[in-house]
Amino acid sequence: MQDRNFDDLAGRFVKNIYGSDKGEIRLHILWHDLQEGMLDRLPPQAKILDAGGGLGQLSQRLGKLGHPITLCEISGKMLTLAQDNFATECPEVSVEFIHCPVQALPAKVAGQFDVVLCHAVLEWLATPRETLAGLLQHLKPGGYLSLAFYNKHSLVYRNLLRGNFCKINNEDWRGDPGSLTPTHALLPDEVMSWLAAWGYEIVLHSGIRVFSDYPPVSA
Repeated sequence: MQDRNFDDLAGRFVKNIYGSDKGEIRLHILWHDLQEGMLDRLPPQAKILDAGGGLGQLSQRLGKLGHPITLCEISGKMLTLAQDNFATECPEVSVEFIHCPVQALPAKVAGQFDVVLCHAVLEWLATPRETLAGLLQHLKPGGYLSLAFYNKHSLVYRNLLRGNFCKINNEDWRGDPGSLTPTHALLPDEVMSWLAAWGYEIVLHSGIRVFSDYPPVSA
């Protein structure tokens, strides 16, 4: 198993994920949770790391509040789109773009951050636990991790609704070639046990696409 790079699917990813109602719901709930869980507790000009940041919609919003942004992305095509979006939507924001996988960040950035965003990254990695542990080395003591990942229970539920009982029995979650179905969905209890073992406290927890994920999206 290898980490997923979206260079070959950047256009579909932007349209079907970021440009869909599902994507809007996801962004809305994530932003709501950031507002409820941490925004009023951040110092002025808090340093933000957007790890695997895609187009960087949420880090743009944080940047507009005066926080400097560092955005890393493994896909060169996605990173170019993020650079274009920042230049168009918020040219005043202080942002550094880094073309690298999350695992390569120790060689690319110095110091630690007040906030680490890691959204829709773990489910595309060969070693999610080890990668998350390494990423947290970039978080200041008392800082905030915003973590979003694809819930394995969602895949089971989706396939139950579709009558794909063979996939459930075989635990075969692979999508069609070119699919945007994650390669390594995770169990929430498992991820939360990692965080607890590392000494982190969960401030806020939401189910983001509990129902909105099931309507079909046009290709």
